[in-house]
Amino acid sequence: MLDETIFHPRRARYKEPFGAVPAGTEVRFSVAAPAGAAGCTLRLYREFAGVLEEHPMAADETGLLTCRVAAPAEPELAWYYFRFSFPDGRTCDYGAEGFPDAGRESIPVPPFQLTVYDGSTETPAWFGEGVTYQIFPDRFCRLEPPDGAGMVGDRWVHENWDELMAYQPECGVITNRDFFGGSLKGILSRLDYLESLSVSTIYLNPIFEAASNHRYDTCDYKKIDPMLGTEKDFRLLCSEAAKRGIRVILDGVFNHTGNGSRYFNAHGWYDTLGAAQSQESPWYEWYDFSHWPDKYSCWWGIDTLPQVRESTPSYVDFIIENEDSVIRHWLRAGASGWRLDVADELPDAFIEKLRAAAVSEKRDAVIIGEVWEDGSNKVAYDQRRRYLLGSETHGLMNYPLRNAILDYVRGGRAEDFMEAMETIREHYPPAAFYSALNSLGTHDTSRILTLLGQSEDLSGYSRDWRARHRLDRFERQRAVRRLKLASALLYAFPGSPCIYYGDEAGMEGCEDPFNRAPFPWEHEDAELLCHYRRLGQLRKSRPSLRRGSITYLKADGGLLVFVRQTEDERTVIALNAGETARDLCFPWDASLAEDALTGQRFLVRAGQAALTLPPESGVILV
Repeated sequence: MLDETIFHPRRARYKEPFGAVPAGTEVRFSVAAPAGAAGCTLRLYREFAGVLEEHPMAADETGLLTCRVAAPAEPELAWYYFRFSFPDGRTCDYGAEGFPDAGRESIPVPPFQLTVYDGSTETPAWFGEGVTYQIFPDRFCRLEPPDGAGMVGDRWVHENWDELMAYQPECGVITNRDFFGGSLKGILSRLDYLESLSVSTIYLNPIFEAASNHRYDTCDYKKIDPMLGTEKDFRLLCSEAAKRGIRVILDGVFNHTGNGSRYFNAHGWYDTLGAAQSQESPWYEWYDFSHWPDKYSCWWGIDTLPQVRESTPSYVDFIIENEDSVIRHWLRAGASGWRLDVADELPDAFIEKLRAAAVSEKRDAVIIGEVWEDGSNKVAYDQRRRYLLGSETHGLMNYPLRNAILDYVRGGRAEDFMEAMETIREHYPPAAFYSALNSLGTHDTSRILTLLGQSEDLSGYSRDWRARHRLDRFERQRAVRRLKLASALLYAFPGSPCIYYGDEAGMEGCEDPFNRAPFPWEHEDAELLCHYRRLGQLRKSRPSLRRGSITYLKADGGLLVFVRQTEDERTVIALNAGETARDLCFPWDASLAEDALTGQRFLVRAGQAALTLPPESGVILV
């Protein structure tokens, strides 16, 4: 356990500047020596360079032992700890878990992390400051029932928009071949609705031609799936959205294709010579066959998703480097960025080239990676990844935040939330922290309302039961209270708050595919919809919520209070996820404090605002 009387990496007394630093930055480290210590050395290991540095520390004017170290000149992941020496020749190390347990001094201590990034690269501010809306295209809005005849795959189309999705395996396999017929024109028709939510970015799940309703089995990267529309429709959507200040980012699925794609062509859907048809195919080298044509590497062992070899020059040229590459083509067509599916499985060099091509095509294009953990120190396939060091992604999907919010609003401790998120803030470069894609739910998770309302693990129930499961009245009321709390926290936190389509309308559902039902137009939960619209207006109108600093005032059990602040504006967020009311008092420099969510006002006496937060409630004070 850390002893803050000796060192804490997030306290200015002991380390400046805070957190991650640009390459070449001078960093001050200070420690308070434990009783009897004669001296201290900072030991810093540069992982990518494979170099261990030792820096003696000397007493400064405050009495602390201090050294000043120039961070590596190149982006790096550095690890450090302190070695105290004693007059009898003993040494003892102090690291991220404090001193080692008695009798275990010989075991290396876990080190602290220092992220060193390229500070010369730019990150577009528009993404992190705005509100994102994620759309699963087949299920958002259709204008008329489509005809799936003649399209790739064995598709069938639901006659009614409100039917239950197909969810049972066919011959032991989930085929995802049922479609509801949502389209790009359908999205276009709902731009006013998205504008009412203050949405500034639409994140579209895959829209390219594919055989399944989720379209993660890409068949043609240069063609919009005909059921969704045409490239002309996409260009129109982007241009009309832009008139409302809304940008569009696309889902880039570049680790694998569909086995029915024109590049693999296992089913003969295309008149091209695919890799499964001939070793002379121009795309044969994209794939990794152990026995041609029936045994090949595929994503998670799913044979409909053959993996590509991303280092193959012709693949890199097609996706990234060609003048009309996939990345460049769709940015020219109106997209403003890409979300990279399974970024863990894309080589660093591939992501670096992709970003370079994107920003050369459109300077303020944004690249967001799908990573489920702390992306600053992620190890994937035995390699430490470099997503956030300045040349790859601008930001990541913030699943650590989602996990921390879920734990907190379901009865967890505010202290744990603060510690988890301060660790991320310490590890991430500031631009990446403020450019995270912050979601409570996605197409890969159960619906947030279901998660917040249920009292037990539902995975043991049958698929038939889970397909029809809905919260009872008590569970639903609890879920709505918790969702209001969770979404207020989401919108008040640095990074882009993202709505998974329909969460604001009160949709429920267990895991995939039950979380992908059609949007309930004209049956939205009015209470939740009003709440999300208010949050969107707040985010849009208050600079402190978009780009302000974050400081925690209190984290105690169910009570979480923090401040977002710019030079000219201060917003205080106070949340109580506990089961009992909590009294709260903090400094306020006006005569009244108003809850921006409800309009309720609180008196301020002697410069102190005092209020009582009921259980599972929160305020955003302005």
